[in-house]
Amino acid sequence: MEYLDLKKQYFQIKEEIDQAVKRVLDQGVFIGGGELSSFEKETAEYSGCRFGIGVNSGTDALFLSLKGLGIDKGDEVITCPFTFIATAEVIANLQAKPVFVDIDPKTFNIDVSKIEEKITKRTKAIIPVHLFGQMADMEKIMEIAKKHNLAVVEDAAQAIGAEFGSASSSQVKKAGSFGAAGCFSFFPSKNLGGLGDGGMIVTNNENLAENIKLLKNHGSSKEEKYLNLVLGINSRLDSLQAAVLRVKLKYLDSWSKKRAENAALYNQELSNIVKTPFKADNRTHIYNQYTVRAERRDELKHYLKEKRIPAIIYYSLPLHLQPAFKYLGYKEGDFLQAEKAAKEVLSLPIYPELSLQEIKQIANAVKNFYENSSHSRQ
Repeated sequence: MEYLDLKKQYFQIKEEIDQAVKRVLDQGVFIGGGELSSFEKETAEYSGCRFGIGVNSGTDALFLSLKGLGIDKGDEVITCPFTFIATAEVIANLQAKPVFVDIDPKTFNIDVSKIEEKITKRTKAIIPVHLFGQMADMEKIMEIAKKHNLAVVEDAAQAIGAEFGSASSSQVKKAGSFGAAGCFSFFPSKNLGGLGDGGMIVTNNENLAENIKLLKNHGSSKEEKYLNLVLGINSRLDSLQAAVLRVKLKYLDSWSKKRAENAALYNQELSNIVKTPFKADNRTHIYNQYTVRAERRDELKHYLKEKRIPAIIYYSLPLHLQPAFKYLGYKEGDFLQAEKAAKEVLSLPIYPELSLQEIKQIANAVKNFYENSSHSRQ
């Protein structure tokens, strides 16, 4: 059994993928071109935004969004420590300071009640992370941002297609459409995964979109070749990736729905065994990961491995305790919820092509671990 079987996905849509690849090869346009512009437009429309800018990775999407907003040396950007390192890494690489806020223990997303106490005169932006496929509380985050005149960049790397519906409004919006910019990753393991690295920024701000387009292409002028107006980077989403992702985008909602159905089956089997994922009433969950909290997590993971059932820990060490961020001066105990989650979380296979039999096999293995462990202690 695989944690994620991308071959199964490919063979289901093989003819369309192969045609898309052949189309690019026949056209001979491998950088830019119609495939990229079409995919940018389609992704922006899907997310409820006006503009889409394809880039090399989700990391570059975050970096370019912050750089495009003018985040610079000495600025502070608020985010959470329970996430992939890229979220805070891009802040530091702009010589700004990552300022961490602990997580909500239910959703694993940033605890909005603790954001304002971390705002200073140097704070310029907030990066909420929509972890595992469920959005942070964007309604409250946007209220705080507006009150303090802060930019919001959504790290939606794991949440493309996730929705947030306000409890006080009938309006429903997708991940990436709330802030100044939304950032997606098309790493192969994502719900919408490419054939390698890839990412995209979506925004409703035309000036920001143009600024990011400039920065992602070495700051090059559109009018005059080899005239560089500002210092940028090289960050492109290749035509081949765009063509393949265009095919997959059509299936994204059905795949996310199947992930949710798989999650419901897991919940049914495991609700009295481990702490299953919490879903807020006003949000959807696309289950980029199906992440439980488990007692004796490391022992359970080892047991599953022996049964040839893959399980992954996202993430075993919060960012404030990473050696790379030692210079920030944080210590163990500073963010108790993130630290507790890091010791308890375990993600089980959730991909759409999982069979009912495989889900029951995984769930039964988890049950057997705790039943056998209980017997052995008596």
